[in-house]
Amino acid sequence: MSNKNIDKETILALKDGIELLSGKWKFCILHNLQQHGTMRFKDLQEMAQGISPKVLSKELQELEDNLLISRTVNDTKPVTVSYALTAYAKETEKVANALIKFGLKHRNKIKAK
Repeated sequence: MSNKNIDKETILALKDGIELLSGKWKFCILHNLQQHGTMRFKDLQEMAQGISPKVLSKELQELEDNLLISRTVNDTKPVTVSYALTAYAKETEKVANALIKFGLKHRNKIKAK
């Protein structure tokens, strides 16, 4: 494989990763599930302050479609739905932690200027 192909593959992989995790809320949802384990829809909405139910539903659906979370309909009255990380999603934890670390460093740098 030539360097040109490696560069193209690297760029495509980066674009895939960014697209998969893009959006204002995906990392927030994943982080909350990483920190708290299985959560109900309402709990996720409360933790992600400012997210509307419609947007949360859309983000959860996209995360489920991409095999990052699982959705379980609980046989309760009223019916409740809970969400949990898949084993595959645990690979995003290092990315999230790196972004948090960089974000904190960047915020401090900007404040200091």
